[in-house]
Amino acid sequence: MKTQTILTLSGAITLAGMSGCQRMPEKNVPMNVVYILADDLGYGDVGCYGQQIIKTPHIDQMAAEGMLFTQHYAGCTVSAPSRCSLMTGLHTGHTQVRGNSEILPEGQQPMREDTYTLGKLMKSAGYATGIFGKWGLGGPGSVSVPNKMGFDEFYGYNCQRQSHTFYPDHLWHNERQVLFPENANNACETYSQDLIHEQALRFIREHKEQPFFAMLTYTLPHAELNLPHDSIYQMYENQFDETPYIGKFDKEHGGYNSSEKPLASFAAMVSRLDKYVGDVLAELKAQGLDKNTLVIFTSDNGPHREGGAKPDFFKSGGLFKGVKRDLYEGGIRVPMVAWSPGMIKKGVRADHISAFWDVMPTLAELAGATLPVATDGVSFLPTLLSRKDQPRHEYLYWEFHEMNGREAVRAADWKLIRQPIVGNTSLELYDLSKDIHEDTNLADQYPDEVERLLRMMDGAREESADFDFGREKGNKK
Repeated sequence: MKTQTILTLSGAITLAGMSGCQRMPEKNVPMNVVYILADDLGYGDVGCYGQQIIKTPHIDQMAAEGMLFTQHYAGCTVSAPSRCSLMTGLHTGHTQVRGNSEILPEGQQPMREDTYTLGKLMKSAGYATGIFGKWGLGGPGSVSVPNKMGFDEFYGYNCQRQSHTFYPDHLWHNERQVLFPENANNACETYSQDLIHEQALRFIREHKEQPFFAMLTYTLPHAELNLPHDSIYQMYENQFDETPYIGKFDKEHGGYNSSEKPLASFAAMVSRLDKYVGDVLAELKAQGLDKNTLVIFTSDNGPHREGGAKPDFFKSGGLFKGVKRDLYEGGIRVPMVAWSPGMIKKGVRADHISAFWDVMPTLAELAGATLPVATDGVSFLPTLLSRKDQPRHEYLYWEFHEMNGREAVRAADWKLIRQPIVGNTSLELYDLSKDIHEDTNLADQYPDEVERLLRMMDGAREESADFDFGREKGNKK
């Protein structure tokens, strides 16, 4: 790959063809990056994507001042493989982690020690790097905890299973446990998300004099449906006809605590996430960093039904069919808003088809770094700059290793789903230009198209010793 010239603020403005109201900076400075990753937030859960009940004024304003992507996809339809795809620039046919593989008492399957990550990329480009929130890509003491994967600073949950509670008995600051004995016996005293958010803002303040890369991987609005009963919760507390959710959280095996008012709690969790986004933008402006920072807001997969959540009530999937664990659009198409007043035009809707594995080449181009590894991604920096030379994917590919396995491929407006992989397999072909809800299976009408997409699907993946759709060894096909 060619070495890129580092993209400075003045260069970004020139390339973007900004209007005369955009002031040129006094000096060239590298672009900071803040990447905000929600947990199980659906495409339709925020106002700028059509949400009618839940209030998200800060994300909506971010979209009004920046760019809203209409065809952005998560790396997978559940957390760990989606985050591995994001972290490595690879789709799930090539990633090491392709499913939620749990380790007891804490953590998930680690990546290899030599894995090249977003953290290592940005660190190599001279950035201070931090991640605040959920990790889920290697248990404590493993070779792939955040500090060994290129991140200078980590504060949050190592284990995605333990992040099922918002009042944990501990979090991690780098490789040191931070204990919260006051949360013992399911007491709700110290709320994790506020602490994580405070650490993220602190990182921004402490690194305002140098380029920084901050990943804010909040666990909102993932179940459990539980948060402080403050003014945000009170906006929704008596708004719905509620049925309590009765659950049980087990530290080692997961599960979710009870929620007296799950609808109000879910709505308040999304609005709380929106407040955090507003705080980040306000902090950047207060520190004079808004004109040379790129902020991206997105979600790791589609909406969940766990813990009393009711995505149908809120129309969390927007116009799409499916939820978390589905490879229909509702399970993998996610909101993405990009904001950078010094680089991105206001109020743009981008129809460019992109995915998590595009983030690594995009940030490499932005930071002027040469990638030492191959990726499956295509930089969407030209789209951010409103240029006409945006490269396109030949296809996008996903695989999922629960429920006897699922695969999907999208090429232009055609999408093929093969499920289940183990058992009585069926093929579903959809034309997304005419059938965005994936209601009409066209597989029998277009056999040549099915064969073409099957060849793409079969060529997209490498075999994985750890993830084989649940097949028993010796029973591969």
